[in-house]
Amino acid sequence: MADPKGFLNHGREVAGSRPVEERKRDWNEVYVPGSLLPIISKQAGRCMDCGIPFCHNGCPLGNLIPEWNDYAYRGDWAAASERLHATNNFPEFTGRLCPAPCESACVLGINQPPVTIKNVEVSIIDKAWESGDVAPQIPERLSGKTVAVIGSGPAGLAAAQQLTRAGHTVAVYERADRVGGLLRYGIPEFKMEKRHINRRIEQMRAEGTRFRTGVEIGRDLKATDLRKRYDAVVIAAGSTTARDLPVPGRELKGVHQAMEYLPLANKVQEGDYVVAPISAEGKHVVVIGGGDTGADCVGTAHRQGAASVTQLEIMARPNDERHPVDQPWPTFPILYKVTSAHEEGGERIYSASTTHFEGDEDGNVQWLHLAEVEFVDGRPAPKPGSERRIPAQLVTLAMGFTGTDRENGLVDQFGLELDERGNIARDADFQTNVPGVFVAGDAGRGQSLIVWAIAEGRSAARGVDRRLMGAGDLPAPIRPTDRSLTV
Repeated sequence: MADPKGFLNHGREVAGSRPVEERKRDWNEVYVPGSLLPIISKQAGRCMDCGIPFCHNGCPLGNLIPEWNDYAYRGDWAAASERLHATNNFPEFTGRLCPAPCESACVLGINQPPVTIKNVEVSIIDKAWESGDVAPQIPERLSGKTVAVIGSGPAGLAAAQQLTRAGHTVAVYERADRVGGLLRYGIPEFKMEKRHINRRIEQMRAEGTRFRTGVEIGRDLKATDLRKRYDAVVIAAGSTTARDLPVPGRELKGVHQAMEYLPLANKVQEGDYVVAPISAEGKHVVVIGGGDTGADCVGTAHRQGAASVTQLEIMARPNDERHPVDQPWPTFPILYKVTSAHEEGGERIYSASTTHFEGDEDGNVQWLHLAEVEFVDGRPAPKPGSERRIPAQLVTLAMGFTGTDRENGLVDQFGLELDERGNIARDADFQTNVPGVFVAGDAGRGQSLIVWAIAEGRSAARGVDRRLMGAGDLPAPIRPTDRSLTV
């Protein structure tokens, strides 16, 4: 145990954020550089090294949290990094982007603020990169087997790295012009600077993984041809079919899906554009959807100089604290969350439903009409007499995703079966109905968290390795049927 009295002597402290007016003028990460290291030893020392560490259950990766907390407390960064990487290929991603279900399951969180697990994690990996403790793990021998991975998001990258290290020759196919999937073009720079992706890609290249960008399987290369070239295929194409809003005025100019809007802002940071083709500058912006993607749109609009930003959510405002009956420990609670983007301004409207959009004579959206929502038999319905309109010159739809892309032909060309939710069906080894074709991440699970994506990639890699070699010792932290610890 790191510090037997740590949780008694020290309260919870998190990473410091730069002043709002400063960070809104740039796209750098919002945190104060170096603010964690002076406090992280005490924070890691708050870990109680529980007899039954429920944080392991909260995290699908099975991260060895008490172990690396102990090493971080003692300042043994090399050992902490080894324990961290034992279960997680990309802790710098999860340490910045994951909503930390491990913290919701922390035993200390029963009656105190939980351990800052996420902050300890990112401190360890940042220190590891700084100290040179992250090095390529080149396989000692090659198996002679080849694997294609479709998609370079967290699931695809995790599967590719595990299979490469097992000695297989792996090629990752990405339809975008750069590697990273939603990590690259869906996550704004202020949440995670893309240098973190770039150095992981360089590590993977040094290990032997090959990358093919600008190639969409199903369109640029037939799925059947890909299947003939490789001994196995892992589909990690994500859940990219966005949920739409079929209301009058949806066709007006200025109404966009979030994933039409966010990637363009990231491409400005990559140097592809001087100004984003879809920009919030000087406009009244409305974001429909109250989740993390919606918050990303809010923060992006602030940095582009929006005149105003309003975020709509159809559900009621969540509680500030965990409800002991409705959302008991150690489940992952739905709480009112103030992200860095919300700290920067804007209005949040709950229990609101969009009835229609109103445009000008040139077909540009100008107003959004909304109504308060009441639930009848569990379904939302507009409350009579509550309709009003708000200015809206740019509207982003951030309402989630409904399944993997069907239009590019990948599903039909492989002849894949889908489950009742529209995801690609798979067996206990993450293999589809087509022998040798596996699926990992949101394409098989449905829209989920980054930790689940990495866990899926690692588990699917084990299935592939067992098929190719007849046996294998790659870890599989989850089963396809496992679900989050929620009510």
